[in-house]
Amino acid sequence: MTPAEPSDILVHLCGTRDWVAAQVGGALRPESLDSVGFVHLSTPQQVHLPANRLYRGRTDLVLLQVDPAKVAAPVRWEPGVPGDPEAMLFPHLYGPLPVDAVIGVREYRPGPDGGFGPAD
Repeated sequence: MTPAEPSDILVHLCGTRDWVAAQVGGALRPESLDSVGFVHLSTPQQVHLPANRLYRGRTDLVLLQVDPAKVAAPVRWEPGVPGDPEAMLFPHLYGPLPVDAVIGVREYRPGPDGGFGPAD
């Protein structure tokens, strides 16, 4: 995906506890916001890449569906990490993720082998 092909819906993975805390506080502020300055987002078609790299086998994840028009901070499309497809760009939110921008929430469970697939 390139910046010329923006997704109407972006997604963010987090643990159920983190989502509950965000609802109380009004925004999701994952550790990455402090450590790298942004919240990692994905398209539904690419979310399995970070899910398999970071969360393999976890059964407590929720997939937050985000309306990018409802976030106040900038979203920039940038390269992922080494090992991701070379031309693939990921959306990064340079600020907290407001709960009001989340338009859907669903469980995101691994398959029997512990791996995740696309969320389409």
